[in-house]
Amino acid sequence: MDGNAGNEMIAVPAGQVTLSDRRTQRSWPVELAPFHLAAFPVTQLQYAQVAGQRPGTVHGDHLPVESVTWWDAVRFCNALSLREGLTPVYHLQADVEDATWDTSADGYRLPAEAEWEYACRAGTTGPRYGHLDEIAWYRDNSSERVHDVGGKLPNAWGLYDMLGNVWEWCWDIYDAEVYGSYRVLRGGGWFDEHWSCRASVRRRSHPTLQIDDVGFRVARSVVP
Repeated sequence: MDGNAGNEMIAVPAGQVTLSDRRTQRSWPVELAPFHLAAFPVTQLQYAQVAGQRPGTVHGDHLPVESVTWWDAVRFCNALSLREGLTPVYHLQADVEDATWDTSADGYRLPAEAEWEYACRAGTTGPRYGHLDEIAWYRDNSSERVHDVGGKLPNAWGLYDMLGNVWEWCWDIYDAEVYGSYRVLRGGGWFDEHWSCRASVRRRSHPTLQIDDVGFRVARSVVP
C-alpha cells in the first residue's frame, strides 16, 4: 500500500464545463487540461498515515475524514507529496494565513471547483450522474450519519461519493468581494436534502472552520 493508502487516482480527460451560481445568476465556461482525481474522498486511515492525526466526530478507517479545515487539507496535500517523493504544490507562509499554488509542481493538491464539477458530471449534463439513492448518502438514506467511502455506485469515470456523504473542499475562493477568504465546497453531505446533492451546487465556508460533514479528496496535475 502506497502513501495514498490505496486511493486510486483516476485520469480525467481535458474538456470544458460551465459553472453557474444561483445567488448571482451568473454562468461561465472553463476550459480544463487533463488531471488526475482520487477515486474516493480521503479516509480517516489515509489522513492518520500521512498527518498523524484522526480528526472526526466518529471514527472508522474507511470513513471519510471530516472536521478538517481547508488549511488542514492543503497541508495534507503537501505532506502526502513529500511522503511520495513529489514536489509540494502549495507554498504556505507560517506567519500569515496565505497559500499559493505552484502550477509546475507534480504533487497532490485540492481540485479547482471547475475540475471538481467536470469530474463529477463525467460527461453527463443533468443535475446528477445517476439516481440519487444509488450514488449518494444524503438525509433520506444516511440515517443522519457519515458512511464508509465507496458504498454507493461510482460515476462513469470511476469516481465514488462525488455527491453526498461529505462536502469536499476545493481550492477556489468563493467570492472575495462579498465573502473574503471563504473557500468553495462541493458535493453535498450526509445531512443534506436532495436538492443540495447536485453537480452544480456551490457552498462556502471559512478556511479555518471544522464541520462534521466536510472532507476533501486530492488531485494531481498532469505536469510535462
